[in-house]
Amino acid sequence: MSPVNVSSIGSFIREQREQARISVRQLSQAAGVSSPYLSQIERGLRKPSADILQQIAKGLRISAEVLYVQAGILEDRPAGAGIRDAVLADPELTERQKQVLIELYESFRKESATAAETPAGQVTAAAGEGNPVAGERTPAAGEGPPAAGEGEPGHMVPSPAGNR
Repeated sequence: MSPVNVSSIGSFIREQREQARISVRQLSQAAGVSSPYLSQIERGLRKPSADILQQIAKGLRISAEVLYVQAGILEDRPAGAGIRDAVLADPELTERQKQVLIELYESFRKESATAAETPAGQVTAAAGEGNPVAGERTPAAGEGPPAAGEGEPGHMVPSPAGNR
């Protein structure tokens, strides 16, 4: 954990406040801290505690973790790192199950990122990425996914009960 860089956290808070187009007074009221104290934090004269950072984050309507990372209280970790760590640390899962879970998680994240970047109405995924290939039948409403043993070979998820 790195030491708190008082000047950088203060300027980061000021940037966030200015982007939100709120005054020091408005933020101090929303965060429940005095205007002079908030001003001193922004100018790098005061070192805010984790509790004060949480109150300021609430006033800015941002995640407290963002401020904690900026202040050096938390390490900046890639999104999803906790999920991967938890899956890899689970002693009740086989190595294959862990691999499948992580691959599935990554595919969902990639799909969400692609959807967020794509304008409405535009098709994003190519055939083979969950979209039917020409001539392939898609299930009708209410049919649901194919039953176990149906579908594409090689894309089956192992049963957790069968691997213990």
